[in-house]
Amino acid sequence: MNVEATTKPALLTGISARLVADGVITSEQAQTAIREASKKKISLISYLSQALDIDSYELAEIASAEFGVPLLDLAAIDQRTFPDKLVSSALMAKHQTVPIFRRGNRLFIALADPTSIAALDEIKFATGISTEAVVVDERVLAKLLAELLDQQDSLNSEIDQLGESTEFDLDIVDENANDAEDIDTSSIDDTPIVRFVNKVLLDAIKQGASDIHFEPYEKDYRVRFRTDGILREVVKPPRTLAPRLAARIKVMSQMDISERRIPQDGRIQMKLSKNRSIDFRVNTLPTMFGEKIVMRILDPASAQMGIDALGYDDDQKQLFLEALAKPQGMILVTGPTGSGKTVSLYTGLSILNTEERNISTAEDPVEINMEGVNQVLVNNKVGLDFAEALRSFLRQDPDVIMVGEIRDIETAEIAIKAAQTGHLVLSTLHTNSAAETITRMMNMGVPAYNIASSVSLIIAQRLARRLCKQCSIPETEVPHDALMELGFNDKMLENATIKRAVGCETCKDGYRGRVGIYEVVKVTKSIANLIMDGDNSIDLDKQARHEGFADLRLSALRKAAQGLISLEEVNRVTTD
Repeated sequence: MNVEATTKPALLTGISARLVADGVITSEQAQTAIREASKKKISLISYLSQALDIDSYELAEIASAEFGVPLLDLAAIDQRTFPDKLVSSALMAKHQTVPIFRRGNRLFIALADPTSIAALDEIKFATGISTEAVVVDERVLAKLLAELLDQQDSLNSEIDQLGESTEFDLDIVDENANDAEDIDTSSIDDTPIVRFVNKVLLDAIKQGASDIHFEPYEKDYRVRFRTDGILREVVKPPRTLAPRLAARIKVMSQMDISERRIPQDGRIQMKLSKNRSIDFRVNTLPTMFGEKIVMRILDPASAQMGIDALGYDDDQKQLFLEALAKPQGMILVTGPTGSGKTVSLYTGLSILNTEERNISTAEDPVEINMEGVNQVLVNNKVGLDFAEALRSFLRQDPDVIMVGEIRDIETAEIAIKAAQTGHLVLSTLHTNSAAETITRMMNMGVPAYNIASSVSLIIAQRLARRLCKQCSIPETEVPHDALMELGFNDKMLENATIKRAVGCETCKDGYRGRVGIYEVVKVTKSIANLIMDGDNSIDLDKQARHEGFADLRLSALRKAAQGLISLEEVNRVTTD
């Protein structure tokens, strides 16, 4: 008997019936699609999109209307807001789904086929949270899912070798391998732990990360990269390997591997080629469940970018260059950790670094080696703090002095004295704005007249993620009134090219690289008078705006108007 001849055609319902009714496909094509999708164990929507080349967004619209499930544009959602680690990568891959947000005890799942009840039920069982479907474009979902899974797969081949084995003996690693020398990753002991750590470091460099976090918890262990200012989990080694990973990194950093009770600092230098090496500044911190280790990646090439690459507006760049050209005075760069202060300082030093100048720096630690600059590593254990280093500099016939950070009144007073006696001084402070820098120094105990007579320029800065040039598109959905509320004015919007992030193969979430956002304030006579009068940061800030110095918010809006950063980045890195 010919079984195929007696098989009744499948009853067309849902999406297949709608497509036939709309004339998109024939009844025969629908029947074939149902059979083939079942054979290949894929959803009908996936088959229709892949085999019949039906527009995936059109299928999503039909599915949404047919089943009464909301339709969502995945490209408009920031991946950083996705629920973290609620659903395993294996489960996402199995059902081709991605959890996109959680509201109380409801977890919203993005999928292309709203009839996939099994996916929702299995995720509900695994998480213990009620699930609701949201229909998305099948091709966009597939691309996003591949990206999310690739983040885990990039290092999984190394993790597979680690497992629960106890065969690793870290004592055989040559502890002198990086004793004032470059680490040669090909000559050291080639155990899985060593290869894994080396791969993490290399992956971080390739991805342009600024920091690596090794974090032990009670039941988990994770490694995260900070890329373009955002932390992302890249791999989860077995929790039992935490002590070995910490020991390996401490050996590389020349720390005491037997000491686990107090924080330690170390340094690694990795040679990538004959002409390029990368430094890692390493810090350990004892936590409840082991030592957390953070590595700051320091690329000497970043100090050679040049002032034009940093993102200063033309008027801001001119103010910076004018201050650098002065024979004396103090330039202060302020901002939170990771805002690019070090790069700004070294960019200034590279401009000043000529044969005619004697330049000395006191740093903790020395982050970037610069030929022609006398760099001193502060060592509090032997009494060589910032203040003592500055005293020595003044006996060394200096022209330019750079202090890594003004932390106390003693350092501040010596730095100001140097700026008042014919030296150019560069330094940093941890404050949020230019005006707050003045009040911070006053609170430290520095007399107002010393600040007014020595400080010549203050730069407050942040780093914002730069939009990808390949995939960013014009922002058309934000109304004019909303833009005005953000801080734009009509003049800024006349020739504005505001864009938004999309995401493509060459970027992460629509962003690639970072650009500086700056508030550059020259200490004019009127501002100096306010300082002498002891005015607060609010009054100082008003005067700076009155004199035409753009604050961080306005500088960020200018970058958005140029299409360099998104409105989301403006709100992330600055406040009204």
